[in-house]
Amino acid sequence: MRAILLAFLVAGPAAAQSFDPVYEAFSHPRCANCHVENDVPLWSVDGEIVPHGMAIRAGESRMGIETLPCETCHRAQNAPVQGGAPGAEGWALPPPEMAWSGRTATEICEQIKDPERNGGRTLAEVADHIVHDPLVVWGWAPGEGRAPAPDTPQALADAILAWEAAGAPCP
Repeated sequence: MRAILLAFLVAGPAAAQSFDPVYEAFSHPRCANCHVENDVPLWSVDGEIVPHGMAIRAGESRMGIETLPCETCHRAQNAPVQGGAPGAEGWALPPPEMAWSGRTATEICEQIKDPERNGGRTLAEVADHIVHDPLVVWGWAPGEGRAPAPDTPQALADAILAWEAAGAPCP
């Protein structure tokens, strides 16, 4: 038992660092701006995070059905002009239980491991979701004038799987 505890104490901090690339992507505005608890998406304007313009609210549907549907402006692809509305298939906010905007690395880490707060997914399914969901993949191709999420969807999926292999420790 003592050897196991000693091994954990030695590997613990290094293993917990395996979550760093996951946190870097999830806390990036391309991800965090839509992973909000309320129904107001966020925008990044000149490096500042602000509520979506035009008093947009996504409503309980998270798609704007009760107010102005997101797809009124957010089509299946980015508008062809710089500064135009970004777009991807199925534009909507994730459910409130998947909100992590403004949360710490530890809070996001615990949340991503919890199927009740990650869309009912295993970590392998979270990784697959990142690589294959068109709206998620949009974060790496947000259109001219918008900073993409760090690295690539595949690199993030690989980082999640590596973090899982390290025991999915939280910082």
